[in-house]
Amino acid sequence: MTFIPNGFSGSVLTKSWSVMLAAALAASTAIVPAGTALAQDSETITAVMHSGLRVLDPIITTAHITRNHGYMIYDVLIAVNENFEVQPQMADFEVSDDGLTYTFTLRDGLMFHDGEPVTAADAVASLQRWGERDSGGQLIFDVTASLEATDDKTITWTLSEPFTPLLDIVAKQSAVPPFIMPARVAETPSSEAITEYVGSGPFSFVEEEFEPGVSVTYEKFADYVPREEPADWMAGGKVVNVDRVVWTSMPDAQTAINALVSGEIDYLEQAQIDLLPILQASPDLTVEVRDPLGFQTMGRMNFKHPPFDDEKIRQAALMAISQENVLATLVGNPEYYSLCGAIFGCGTPLADETGSDTLKSGGDAEAARALLEEAGYDNTPVVLMQPTDVVTLTAQPVVVAQALRDAGFNVDMQAMDWQTLVTRRASQSAPADGGWNIFFTNWSVPEISSPLINPMVNGRGDEAWFGWPEDPALEELRAEFIAADGVEAQTEVAQRIQAHVLETVNYVPLGQYLTVQARSNKMVDMIQQPVPVFWQVDKTE
Repeated sequence: MTFIPNGFSGSVLTKSWSVMLAAALAASTAIVPAGTALAQDSETITAVMHSGLRVLDPIITTAHITRNHGYMIYDVLIAVNENFEVQPQMADFEVSDDGLTYTFTLRDGLMFHDGEPVTAADAVASLQRWGERDSGGQLIFDVTASLEATDDKTITWTLSEPFTPLLDIVAKQSAVPPFIMPARVAETPSSEAITEYVGSGPFSFVEEEFEPGVSVTYEKFADYVPREEPADWMAGGKVVNVDRVVWTSMPDAQTAINALVSGEIDYLEQAQIDLLPILQASPDLTVEVRDPLGFQTMGRMNFKHPPFDDEKIRQAALMAISQENVLATLVGNPEYYSLCGAIFGCGTPLADETGSDTLKSGGDAEAARALLEEAGYDNTPVVLMQPTDVVTLTAQPVVVAQALRDAGFNVDMQAMDWQTLVTRRASQSAPADGGWNIFFTNWSVPEISSPLINPMVNGRGDEAWFGWPEDPALEELRAEFIAADGVEAQTEVAQRIQAHVLETVNYVPLGQYLTVQARSNKMVDMIQQPVPVFWQVDKTE
């Protein structure tokens, strides 16, 4: 097992600014789903992912399970390797000397799963739809003069002013990668979910076998032409060595672990930390930290509805919360978590923990109660959404709900599965009409390490991430960051963004933790990186 001790958020996360910017850019007798019998097939990988899959459009949501689904069936123009260097994927690229024109040329052999060739028009439509939803994409389109297909293989992206991070943002792994879809699909308004799931990636989606939230099947796309370079994180040749990959849901952690130990499944994306000894005792399994960069967990409030439309009430909520209580309950073993109040992640070039003192010192219920009274809180219920089926999201709602109650909040904690929450968090309705007040989520550190791509640090109101803060001051700070000349100037602006975000309680950082994956030793050559992918991996007898 790969082991990283407490304090992991230091040296293993510290990288040069250019690197981090690009990066940012149940019992043993329990019944196991029938699909897991496929684990005995050497041509099929059966995996239990961190969540069931229901939402199939990887542009309208930032849910990691939907992003993972996206990487199975779609491809991207450019991608990053393990050194966070931007590499060609579907297209080669050139940048004009004045930094205003980016030219992407599609490589030969690109084919959609329906047999149609991939064209530049498909890429343009896909990029435009992505740019309406993605935080970094919005910044690029703010300075886009034109984006057009100049012929079937050439995309010409012209800017009104230089925007140096363009390639880093387009190549980033998350939160919303610019997956390329057929133009007829990408022309779906970005406010609506797509209804056709045709990509050009290494796997095709088997729609007739899809059971939402239960099972999803992917088949090797025989006409996919991988790049010639070796696979390297999200870059290089996506060579598929198995015929099928089946994701099956097992919300109970003990059931999933028993299934892996007994050989009924091949892979477990997120193992519960307190059950690791069971997995470590098996000589047939490999147990490892999948992503040494770690994840940050956080709470997000809804700015549109009472009570969190009031800044003082948001501040009272932050003041009530203890990172230690959350992480100790979520992870248990302190060797796998670290207190951290930096919105851009501890150990990163932009790390700063201004405003997080109470979070890191155990919270202050008495001060929170006093501030709540000062704000005139009228006992408005706080609808707190509680996912029950994701190991890394079950503890935060329970711990925070109690902390808020101790501070005087009236908390209505509502249980649901994660995919229901992912759908519901997109609703701007009042909490009493199916909306919400607060939920919790997790981001890998590269996803949040810069104000250019951190989805939470967006003050564009209805165009912002769920919660929809309308914060012109934050947008001005992001513009200052883009215009800043050099790392020192950028760092100074980032520190002001940190202070502003914690003052306005744009969101509540709850600390960092590591996830552990486990797989059968029959699975070999799996790429170890933040996004679990199933190309390159092989399955031996």
